[in-house]
Amino acid sequence: MRGALITIEGIDGAGKSTLAAGLVRAFRSLELLREPGGVELSERIRALVKDPALRVDPRAEALLYAAARAQLVAERVEPLLAAGRPVLLDRFVDSSLAYQGAGRALGVDAVRAVNAFATGGLVPDLTLLLALDPAQGRVRAAGRGEAPDRLEREADGFFARIGAAYAALAREEPGRWVVLDAAAPPDDVLAAARTAVDTALGGRA
Repeated sequence: MRGALITIEGIDGAGKSTLAAGLVRAFRSLELLREPGGVELSERIRALVKDPALRVDPRAEALLYAAARAQLVAERVEPLLAAGRPVLLDRFVDSSLAYQGAGRALGVDAVRAVNAFATGGLVPDLTLLLALDPAQGRVRAAGRGEAPDRLEREADGFFARIGAAYAALAREEPGRWVVLDAAAPPDDVLAAARTAVDTALGGRA
């Protein structure tokens, strides 16, 4: 039986990493991978796209993310799914649709086409959206005590477009997306996510 692909999406500061860690503790069979990254080539691309010292054209940015994603899918995600292992991804294609398609105004459909080629048309079985007001997300991200990366330095309008795009994507595919209130207590967010993941895994922890 093919494994399930579960993804976590949301703006920076929404709590994706915290939720991912909680789900891995709850479901021992989950293989957690991050985007961009997860394999050596993709991690090198991650360093490029996040480097605040670099000027990266929006189209180049979208293609770099797609390239990192292509390598991760080929090297890790598809083999795991084919072997029946469920995979949990901290970001996937929907991040590019929101960040580059909407945030960078490249067009969601154009970015979707590039990523369909990059992933061989791979679509998650379940996507958990941590919905959070962009302003609150920026406050949380700033509170981590880390220097902002290249994307985190963008203006408020950039993140407002991303938040709106995520909401629209969730409305378009209600059967795949589960929207979680990221402003709720972390334990409540995790409990709701666990219910959705348990359903996606068919009760197999």
